[in-house]
Amino acid sequence: MFTIWRHPKPVGAEGRCIGGRTDLPVDPRKAKRLAHRIRTHARRNMLAREVVTSPLARSAAVGRWLERWGFRWQIDPALAEMDFGRWDGQSWRDIPAEEFERWMRDFRSFDFDGGESLNALLARAAGWQPPCALAVGHGGWINARHWQGGLPTPSTWPRPPAYGRPTSIPSAA
Repeated sequence: MFTIWRHPKPVGAEGRCIGGRTDLPVDPRKAKRLAHRIRTHARRNMLAREVVTSPLARSAAVGRWLERWGFRWQIDPALAEMDFGRWDGQSWRDIPAEEFERWMRDFRSFDFDGGESLNALLARAAGWQPPCALAVGHGGWINARHWQGGLPTPSTWPRPPAYGRPTSIPSAA
């Protein structure tokens, strides 16, 4: 079992398609607050002082705080958010409706014209082997790793976990 927290809400994400190519910062106070919760969780559950994060700033900021407090911090690119290709970083309202419909028709295989398909994200998340019991990552990745509902469709894919919230996941997906 490992616990992965979704990173704090990034600055500048509102109304935009944010994935693995858009590296947004987080408020340092929110990163510190989440790091404190993770440290408390580790202490309460007698876990090793180790954490792995995505390389993206919104997750890595939490890892930096934990490292300052004596944790061993690792960065793993496999924890990065889904790559939304040429959509990444764009305002949702600037993405043409016909493009969005194209995605909905091919929900699992659509690669956002040069990005990563949901099938690829599901495989990447399922194949990840946690090096420790604590991680900080992204909503799409967490949903992909936690997915157990058969073939995902637009109507069955869950909303991402709330910012800064933990999800416990069996190590062997």
